[in-house]
Amino acid sequence: MMDFVLASHNRRKIAELEAILRTFAPDQTKFRLLSLEDIGVTEEIAEGGATFEENAIIKASVPASRGYWGIADDSGLCVDALDGEPGIWSARYASINNFDAGLSADGNNNMLLLQKLKDVPLEQRTAKFVCVIAVCPPLGKADPITVRGECPGIILEAPRGTEGFGYDPLFYYEPAGKTFAELTADEKNEVSHRARALTELKEMKIIK
Repeated sequence: MMDFVLASHNRRKIAELEAILRTFAPDQTKFRLLSLEDIGVTEEIAEGGATFEENAIIKASVPASRGYWGIADDSGLCVDALDGEPGIWSARYASINNFDAGLSADGNNNMLLLQKLKDVPLEQRTAKFVCVIAVCPPLGKADPITVRGECPGIILEAPRGTEGFGYDPLFYYEPAGKTFAELTADEKNEVSHRARALTELKEMKIIK
């Protein structure tokens, strides 16, 4: 049995990754999916990379250094009208801009994004969610593998929906006619940037 560690403390992200991964590998007797807490890692992993790829590898290398297969993703929202912001800073967008509207971290991030786009017409609010997944073999036995998935959308002028997390309430996915926060978890897991990256990973047959 192979042990894979999802290198994240974000419970919602872990649940989303795990749900998609398990659809790829129905024979769950061949592997286990563990969290960082399961292997005794409780501290946050510092993300010092300049790209999604670099950050994903940094995170996945932590469990790999302890003898496990490490899987990590680095994801973010890239808005064309903002020259790709918030990008790799998506989760900390408000904090790095010293912006605090008295909301949750997600709420502050969304509020700041809306403020920065307040004079941008809807047709110019194009964006994409990006997900890069890195897989690091145990103890550096092979080079890390990275795959990338992207999902295009539009940033609305007001949030819609109550599902998902992060920027999902603002991200309008045109083929569905809904924001990511209006999709069910199963619907989102079929089309999201994370699902697209994991589809690429599936083709490599690392988890069987």
